[in-house]
Amino acid sequence: MYLVVIAWLYVALMMAVAEATSPIGTVVGAFFTFVLYGAGPVALVVYVMDTPRRRRAIKAREAAERSAAASSEPDARGEAPADPVAPVREEP
Repeated sequence: MYLVVIAWLYVALMMAVAEATSPIGTVVGAFFTFVLYGAGPVALVVYVMDTPRRRRAIKAREAAERSAAASSEPDARGEAPADPVAPVREEP
């Protein structure tokens, strides 16, 4: 995906350079050409294409928070979680 982004930005940059060096073009026009034909659409496409990864990261973070909170909370009866290994009672 990054190859397409780099190629699109390169083409938009070349369009801007051609407009800036043209006898009837301006540098301001070249700037807006690059921003409106290059940087703006690429930023939008990258943001939209990255949405599934951001959602997975948010869900994974929430699941980790839930599991961390569940291990330290008391159970449904209000009792604290028991030790995983029962203590050994010594005879006197």
